[in-house]
Amino acid sequence: MNKQNTINTLSAFAMSLMVAVSASPAYAHTGEKHIQVDANAKAAVSTDEHAFGKQGDPKNVTRTIVIGMSDTMRFDPVDIAVKAGETIKFVVTNKGQMMHEMVIGTMDELKAHGELMKRHPGMEHDEPYMSHVGPGKKEQMVWQFTKAGEYYYACLIPGHFEAGMVGKITVKKG
Repeated sequence: MNKQNTINTLSAFAMSLMVAVSASPAYAHTGEKHIQVDANAKAAVSTDEHAFGKQGDPKNVTRTIVIGMSDTMRFDPVDIAVKAGETIKFVVTNKGQMMHEMVIGTMDELKAHGELMKRHPGMEHDEPYMSHVGPGKKEQMVWQFTKAGEYYYACLIPGHFEAGMVGKITVKKG
């Protein structure tokens, strides 16, 4: 292969690599919070509906619930009751010395996500039903519970869920 062919081959490889990288989502890790960086993202409230509700509009908060997390692998409180239609602002406070998170979902979803976290412990993500909280820090999450049922919240950092870091949300008909 002559010098020009080598340069052309390397240029083609570099160009295809740039296209592949720019087509995939970018991820970043800022401080204690995991985020997915999307250049087209807006600060708007998501309209994505889940079995356990949807992201709440901060202007429509009906109640604030403080959730404490600790290195004893427990939430405080461990049981929460809300009415369908309520928009809750969760103030999630990490009273421990290690990273914790609060992830809302059905038990099946939490178990599946927990297994995924075990296989990919460095997985970075940010969804409106998740709050990653560093030691001694607090985060806020606003969620609207749209359907009656039993839902859960858990810390899915490997080992935490298995140690009992899970709570229950009972959503009653409004």
